Amino acid sequence: MILLAFLLQTIRIAVPYLLAAAGGVMSERVGIIALGLEGLMLSGAFGAALGSYYGNSPWAGLLGALVAGGIITSLLAVSTIRFRANQVVVGVAINLIVAASTRYFLRLVFDSSSNSPRVPGFGGEGVGNAMFASFLNPVVWIGLAVLPALAWLLYRTPFGLRARAVGEKPEAAATLGVAVNPMRLKGLYLAGALASLGGAYLALDQHQFTDGMTAGRGFIALAAVIFGRWEPVRVGAACLLFAAAETLQIQLQGAQLVPSQFVEMIPYLLTIVALAGVVGRSVAPAALGKTD
Repeated sequence: MILLAFLLQTIRIAVPYLLAAAGGVMSERVGIIALGLEGLMLSGAFGAALGSYYGNSPWAGLLGALVAGGIITSLLAVSTIRFRANQVVVGVAINLIVAASTRYFLRLVFDSSSNSPRVPGFGGEGVGNAMFASFLNPVVWIGLAVLPALAWLLYRTPFGLRARAVGEKPEAAATLGVAVNPMRLKGLYLAGALASLGGAYLALDQHQFTDGMTAGRGFIALAAVIFGRWEPVRVGAACLLFAAAETLQIQLQGAQLVPSQFVEMIPYLLTIVALAGVVGRSVAPAALGKTD
């Protein structure tokens, strides 16, 4: 029973990682560094809270998340694709802009500097066990299916072939008639939608938006992309590994066997150790980050 509870909590925690990491894989496969995942998730979380609050429905929340993510993705696309700005600088700027703007609009719309009012989430209120109730949320099932679906998209469809070609050899893709910038734009918007859904899951699962509620999950998702070597199935396994580490952290905190400061280090320490072992041997898409 303890093992089952651990597994269920791991899956529940993994959902935002899986969605954001899927966005990261898509973005980097078309050659755009996914350093703005944290900002996209946070904008999605705020958009979900806003849409759910005014629409009085979690489905309106998902729509709000996609709209908010689309706005931030547009800013990212104009900067990196249209004006060919440095993608690392743009990614950092996106994260800072979203962190500041969500705090501003939180105060403007909800008259609070810390959190929104309670908003509608997806079902499960009548289910006795909170862990099982979480699986009534359709975003959970989207999260579990998204990386296998992305693997199919990338390796079994013409769209995926063009996306990978643009991320590896854009000059060669262009000679074969592939429109490089429009292809990157499509990949980037798909990435933004997936990452914003990861943020929406957090807001709708907790029934409110809290300032900075993504708490570095976008960066951990990016680490999972690198650890999984840009292969969707491997990336999914990495997300589950990081989620298991976070679950272990939560359970050790409850047991109070280890000082809380050391327990809180577990997910981040695992991320550093995992990346230290694979970065030197990983091969990123050849055109990743190139602005020419």
